[in-house]
Amino acid sequence: MCRTNRSTWLVSVLIGAWLASGACEQQSASSDASGAPPATGPIRVGHYGSLTGPQASFGVATSNGIRMAIEEFNAAGGLNGRRIELIEYDTKGDAREAGAVVQRLVSSDRVVAVLGEVASGLSLAAAPICQENRVPMISPSSTNPRVTKAGDYIFRICFIDPFQGYVGAKFAREQLQSSRAACLFDQSAPYSVGLNEAFRKEYTALGGTITTEQAYNEGDQDFTAQLSTIRATNPDLVYIPGYYTDVANIALQARRLGITVPLLGGDGWESPKLVDIGGAAIEGAYFSNHYSPEDPDPRIQAYVAKYKAKYGDTPESMATLGYDAAVLPFDAMKRAKSLAGPDLRDAIAATKDFQGVTGKVTIDQDRNAVKPAVILQVREGKMRWVATVEPRR
Repeated sequence: MCRTNRSTWLVSVLIGAWLASGACEQQSASSDASGAPPATGPIRVGHYGSLTGPQASFGVATSNGIRMAIEEFNAAGGLNGRRIELIEYDTKGDAREAGAVVQRLVSSDRVVAVLGEVASGLSLAAAPICQENRVPMISPSSTNPRVTKAGDYIFRICFIDPFQGYVGAKFAREQLQSSRAACLFDQSAPYSVGLNEAFRKEYTALGGTITTEQAYNEGDQDFTAQLSTIRATNPDLVYIPGYYTDVANIALQARRLGITVPLLGGDGWESPKLVDIGGAAIEGAYFSNHYSPEDPDPRIQAYVAKYKAKYGDTPESMATLGYDAAVLPFDAMKRAKSLAGPDLRDAIAATKDFQGVTGKVTIDQDRNAVKPAVILQVREGKMRWVATVEPRR
């Protein structure tokens, strides 16, 4: 009886040791003791975006750009023969969902980098998770300055709101000859709040007067009270730093109330739905943006042609920023000592004069992209290039 128990015990120990050895080998295939990613097999990259919900137009376009960049990178041989594997989750436009799916990307899926989000509020929810897990995150288009302040693993490929506010204010004062502007912003969106603050600061510094600042919440349907107050202050411009659905509805109601002055906004306007919803009411309005497909630069025109061939549409800025946000870490991977978080982070941070479709990008000390912006105008239902504004030196 004792001999049998001892034999059983010995066999159990040997089996346990064998299983543990196998488990260790399996673990080493996905990461080493330091948590480094595997040296062979596909390279996993994550994307979290609003593929459904109120900003679905943004999320789907961004996904399209990311997927095209990955296909091109893989077709060119990948990273020393290793292909990029995309793992993508829908945030549904919800901050809690953004946090949950990014936790899954870094903990379960073991991605080496995370791409996303479009909305600043969702990026702010996810950035601390990437920072804590030392996984570089690159936002395609979150322009609120607080996003990259989450830590030294958080980057963006787009410009930030202080610059975008300067671009809008400079254009309003110098090109539109505006001296009295009213503001109507979404108080529930960090993007809108931050951009409104930046515009106000720059506009007044350039000698303009803000007649009133009115607030709404995303999804509101009736803007009569705010627009009536704005009309009473007699502005020569209304600045609306919101997202396309709300902006289109605001434009419709503003025109019905007899507000005929120019409307101006930010990159949150760019979507075909802006014109679909706003129609004639949005005609003639202006907004700052990241690039224009009308730019004759051969690099841009080649990209536009490839995108049209693949998706059948002209790429908007969200798609193009998604493309650049993917190409940037791929470029950094070639320069990095390894794909471990700290090494990849250092390579991304060292990026200088990276030639993206949306412009030449240098990552500054705050992990923001220093790059130009454009002003577009809605004319005959199309978004037409009007001006390019370079970064302040």
